[in-house]
Amino acid sequence: MPRQSQQRRKLLVIKDFLERESDEQHPVTMAQIIAELARRGIPAERKSIYLDLEALREHGMDIIMVREGQLTGYFLGKRAFELPELRLLVDAVQSSRFITYKKSLELISKLERLTSVHLAQQLHRGVSVWQRIKSMNESIYYNVDEIQTAMAEDQQITFQYFDYNVQRQRVWRRGGSLYRVSPYGLHWDKENYYMIAYEPNTGQLRHYRVDRMAQIRLEGSRREGDPSLRELNMAQYTSRVFSMYAGEEASVQLRFDCQLVNAVIDRFGKEVPLTPDGEAHFTTRVTVVVSPQFFGWLCGFGDQVQILHPVEVAAQYKTHLRASLAAQMGD
Repeated sequence: MPRQSQQRRKLLVIKDFLERESDEQHPVTMAQIIAELARRGIPAERKSIYLDLEALREHGMDIIMVREGQLTGYFLGKRAFELPELRLLVDAVQSSRFITYKKSLELISKLERLTSVHLAQQLHRGVSVWQRIKSMNESIYYNVDEIQTAMAEDQQITFQYFDYNVQRQRVWRRGGSLYRVSPYGLHWDKENYYMIAYEPNTGQLRHYRVDRMAQIRLEGSRREGDPSLRELNMAQYTSRVFSMYAGEEASVQLRFDCQLVNAVIDRFGKEVPLTPDGEAHFTTRVTVVVSPQFFGWLCGFGDQVQILHPVEVAAQYKTHLRASLAAQMGD
């Protein structure tokens, strides 16, 4: 092997070895580096390795030298991701329902390779993917890629949409006929991934579970819908929509017990208007999509919430409550 090519390979081996084997609690010695190079068929002297380490530092690697007694060790300090950041990412992957069991394990394995083998063991000990509810659709990553491509290229898409029956078999909506929509956003809500798209037949935005979509194809036609959709504020839009459930949008005035301030801020954001109403209550006015999911959210607060306006929405809520009670009573 030409000397110049071998030197480049030597640098890469040292870089990989430091990334894989070293951290603050596990510095590697010069003898270990030389042994790793020898294992790869690359003879090396200490003096040349010192120069290699300095070259890697100049390249941007945070190689730290430590001494303990007679031993000198080296470890990679700052990395692209610190251990707490990797823990957050691993937790997000294993708790995400739209990521399948198989893909979750693959992603976590890749995340573990972003730190040393020693710290990766700490990450792996906290993994409990097998206990999680996961999607059964392995094609979700390809679905996301196709949707993002369609939005980037301003194209409509077609796809099939399905539900599961009690035998966990796919049941195609519309008998398997293709949906044709204009995608304008992707949103992660309550551990599911949704596509937000303009549906030309209804002239409205609709939401589709990405893991329930199949045979996605770019249509070639330019996206339809109001030009304002291209600047859709996803955060504002999704704060009004409960569980991605479609319905009529309305400005609703609500009255809550004061102890529910946190719940209201968590749902609508810190900028939500809060008006004191006596010592024990406050009112707020928010724009929401009136739907069974919105009513279900209110139900969770029992008698601590009241719809003040509009009266039509209050009447719908009463009907919802009566229907729920009748179902429980068997009437």
